[in-house]
Amino acid sequence: MPTALYFDNNATTQLAPEARAAIEPFMGTLVGNPSSTHSAGGQIQHAVEKAREHVAAMLNGAPTEISFNSGGTEGLNTAIACALEALPQRKHVIVSRVEHSAISAPVRALLKRGYRVSEIGVDKDGRIDLAELNHEIGPETALVATLWANNETGVIAPISEIGDAAKRAGAMFVVDAVQCPGKLKLDMKAMAAIDYLAISGHKFHALPGIGALFVRKGAPYKPMILGGPQERGKRAGTENVPGIVSMGAAAELVNKGLELDIKREAHLRDTLQLGLSAKLEGVIVNGAEPRVPNTLNVGFDYVEAEAVLLMLDAAGVAASAGSACESGSLEPSHVLKAMGVPLSAIRGSIRFSLSRYSTEPEVLELIERTAKVVKRLRELSPFKGSPSKAPTQADLDEHKRYFANA
Repeated sequence: MPTALYFDNNATTQLAPEARAAIEPFMGTLVGNPSSTHSAGGQIQHAVEKAREHVAAMLNGAPTEISFNSGGTEGLNTAIACALEALPQRKHVIVSRVEHSAISAPVRALLKRGYRVSEIGVDKDGRIDLAELNHEIGPETALVATLWANNETGVIAPISEIGDAAKRAGAMFVVDAVQCPGKLKLDMKAMAAIDYLAISGHKFHALPGIGALFVRKGAPYKPMILGGPQERGKRAGTENVPGIVSMGAAAELVNKGLELDIKREAHLRDTLQLGLSAKLEGVIVNGAEPRVPNTLNVGFDYVEAEAVLLMLDAAGVAASAGSACESGSLEPSHVLKAMGVPLSAIRGSIRFSLSRYSTEPEVLELIERTAKVVKRLRELSPFKGSPSKAPTQADLDEHKRYFANA
């Protein structure tokens, strides 16, 4: 097998060596419940609070505004519920048409409870239509919820302008910032309109299963999980100490190296974009600036994303399509559909996402392997202008031999 190339960091990232080292003592040497009053428990509680300080510094918020949970989905569900409970007489919610399901699913469930939901469109570059937002928002609006950086295209939303619109209407503002740490400077003091903001550790080199919710001081809050007094009463249950410590270590890395990481990843992303465009015809970049530095979503005309991913996997490349797999076939991405991307490009769209550990030699090798895959699939196509057929097992076996000997 060829050397593995991992370019699916928007799905999950590798554990940072510093995070691995930080959690090692908590995997056996240090034992204690952070809620216990003895010194062993106090030592664990100290580590939890130190991690909270690092996460708060990454967001430029106060440690008291940070509560740990299981990840972005829990954080967003909690924030949406708290925001709606704060304004029970209002029955209107605004989201965009390009949300992650962690926002869109709980919001659409509100339709059964009598809420009206407005989904704001985006332009061809993935930018939210602020004129439509300002037209839709009003005195009945309880909540505006949106993502800061799109998980499929990397396009950055105008959070300041959206937040201003929410505050003018007296609505609560919930932000999905899961794709932001390590890619954008997050400043909760400057972004005063944000009431709740969710992040997830495994997106920036901490363990999976740990997240944090920023709840601005004074914002209404009612815990979803009831029980003990953990997390200052905001989230019951014994803390996931290894996860929390790993998240603190990962946040500390962000605090120390954000500017350099942004420059490096943007350079590598642009190298990838230019390299693919130079080696292949019919390459469409989905999404325009401003984008997070690590994400490139590209459409390859006349090939199927499913086929591309299968052959990339056989070539040792981990990437993803900007769409969900249902019943064995890829459904067109709701994000790219909302942007008006041509169907021929949507069906062949692939998301490559880098991390602070991606290297230039890896990117150059990715360009070569991807170009070979796309050219080979176009050769398999009955005629140019028609989507390529899905590769058979024989095709994949031959493809592996091809890359092994390349």
